[in-house]
Amino acid sequence: MTTRGKKIFVGLSGGVDSAVAAALLQRAGAKVTGVFIKGWYPPGMPCTWAEERRDAMRVAARLRIPFLTLDASAEYKKGVIDYLISEYRAGRTPNPDIMCNRDVKFGAFYRFAKAHGADHIAMGHYRSGEKDQRYFLWAVPKHILTETLFPVGNMEKEVVRKLAKRFNVPVAKKKDSQGVCFLGSISVEEFLRSEFGVVVGRALDEKGNVIGTHGGVLLSTIGQRIALHDATESGPWFVLAKDVTKNELLVGKSRTPHAAHASEGILFTDANWLSDTEGNIEAQYRYRGPRIQGRIEGAHFISAVGLPEIPTPGQSVVFYRDDEMVGGGIIAS
Repeated sequence: MTTRGKKIFVGLSGGVDSAVAAALLQRAGAKVTGVFIKGWYPPGMPCTWAEERRDAMRVAARLRIPFLTLDASAEYKKGVIDYLISEYRAGRTPNPDIMCNRDVKFGAFYRFAKAHGADHIAMGHYRSGEKDQRYFLWAVPKHILTETLFPVGNMEKEVVRKLAKRFNVPVAKKKDSQGVCFLGSISVEEFLRSEFGVVVGRALDEKGNVIGTHGGVLLSTIGQRIALHDATESGPWFVLAKDVTKNELLVGKSRTPHAAHASEGILFTDANWLSDTEGNIEAQYRYRGPRIQGRIEGAHFISAVGLPEIPTPGQSVVFYRDDEMVGGGIIAS
């Protein structure tokens, strides 16, 4: 796709990836505008958005491109925060980055760009290699993905760093962000603890024996390694199941399903398809987790070899064919 002369709005996060994406498009002859997307941030908690916006503005100034700020706090609050809280309250484990991409980065931003006459939007996401972020893009509508450019998508991080240095962007040496997209430096655990508080409950092993206590079932994720309090024996311990009503956790010493928890498939909802689902499909139901061979029948992925880990209700299952992402859904069971 030629970008020369095209009007392209780039999501400038204040990080190195989006800065290099903007620089590459500019050098390819595109008419680039940088846009910082302001989200919703927990009141009374540390917030770095003003610093991130400053860095994004410095990048735009260095590249001599127009700079705009999109206030997407309403979309963040409704589509991401409210969803996160309701899912955890129901005992499921949501993936807020998925909804952040769908409703904000590729939702509100896409509509904003189009309203301002943009031909395309562009992001600093990776679509291959060690930092492949396609897992978090499955819910973005197909027509938006086809109008989105990923200038650094097939690059390795080391190459992007070298380009940032060559282009002399002011964030060339900035460390990668480790926070969830809408919380910045605040961990999800910190946010949930402030929302739900600590509610001590019992932890049971697979025989029904009480082996310790935990800080609250709503703060725990199936498959998560958890530190038990007052444990009667040493771990490691992993969450196998949750009882929200009783505030109890069932734990075991491995993420691998035992016979009682083993499954040959995954039921999913809210599917978004980018391609057809015929033939052999690979499913990935944890970021950086293994891809499992199988097939799709309706809203059911049937594994050819069984599942090596217990699926987590509320998380995402993403499907691939020959390394092409064909869609995804939310795990029901």
